[in-house]
Amino acid sequence: MGLHSSGEMYLETIYILSKKMRNVRALDVSEKMGFSKPSVSRALKKLIADSFIVVDENGYITLSDKGKSVAEKMFERHNILTQLLMELGVDEETATEDACKIEHDISDKSFEAIKKHMQTFK
Repeated sequence: MGLHSSGEMYLETIYILSKKMRNVRALDVSEKMGFSKPSVSRALKKLIADSFIVVDENGYITLSDKGKSVAEKMFERHNILTQLLMELGVDEETATEDACKIEHDISDKSFEAIKKHMQTFK
């Protein structure tokens, strides 16, 4: 069974936090995403069961190679889509929110075309 957009969002959040913090805990994810601790706990259990993350005995979360691959993909999509929308004149807050919605549903083929198009402006 494939990963749902909510799982992708959790992985992306863990990825972003891990770039800023040495150790990421469920509480950090909860605070960053604005979700309750029980909701985050349920989601993390699913990600552990599906081998996207590992949680050590101290409660520190690490992305598996599989989880990191998904997280990096979502992070790249989010950044490029946000940039595209802003270049089209959308304000940063709206562009960021819309990119978050689009990044989970856009096909690889369409995203690669957007990415290629955006590189022509660099």
